[in-house]
Amino acid sequence: MRTWALDGSHAAALPGHALAGMISQLGQPHFDKFLLASLHPVIPAASCAIYRTGHGLAPHLFMSASYGVADTTRACWQAYLSGPQQSDRTLASAAPQREATAVCHITAAEVPAEHRARVYEAHGVSERISVVQQDGDSLFAVNFYRHQHQRPFSDGQLADFGAMAPALLALTQKHIAMASHAHSLQDDPVRHWHERLLQADSALTVRERDVCARLLTGMTQDGIAADLGLTLPTVKTYRNRAFARLGIHFRNELFALFLKTH
Repeated sequence: MRTWALDGSHAAALPGHALAGMISQLGQPHFDKFLLASLHPVIPAASCAIYRTGHGLAPHLFMSASYGVADTTRACWQAYLSGPQQSDRTLASAAPQREATAVCHITAAEVPAEHRARVYEAHGVSERISVVQQDGDSLFAVNFYRHQHQRPFSDGQLADFGAMAPALLALTQKHIAMASHAHSLQDDPVRHWHERLLQADSALTVRERDVCARLLTGMTQDGIAADLGLTLPTVKTYRNRAFARLGIHFRNELFALFLKTH
């Protein structure tokens, strides 16, 4: 196994077309597939997986994808959780400090027997190159895998990956944050409309947005009063102030203002 620390002094930019494409895909559902495909000319991996593990933490697979082969990445993850994960120290040894970032390159022959049999050999995986970030007990890893039908990664490809690793780490973490934010907005319609109202007019006060956001979800003014712990006249005051800022007079105009672009 080879590991080397990242200090940023030798960081290289991602290929221009790949960088532009990845930025455009941030927060989108198929970022993982685009990431793998766009980097294939530089890192010809057949699959990738981005996950978090750590002592006392529930392992979490954020995303995974395959390129040119049947996608078995989820099956690999389940196989990893079935036993090998409990004793896996390969990535932890790459960044042994509690706050460190490193690149780790490992072949199937170097992986412990159970891990190799259940994950690598069972799914045709031969080699892995990863950028690993240790943050306290949490270990975040961006992994690219070569499969058995492919040629081994060359020294030049490994060096290119190491140079691009800081950018890859930043992009994947930004994507995860954006995707998580978008998902939370979908799960919380009031919060979603809060965001939309703030974008429409930053002068709206928090309470004015509280009231209008609930109007946009279909709540009645009585319901809003109960939900916010306000009196009905107070709710109407906030509504009227918000409507004046937005240049409207009626509830149907509020719907028309926002739902036409939703």
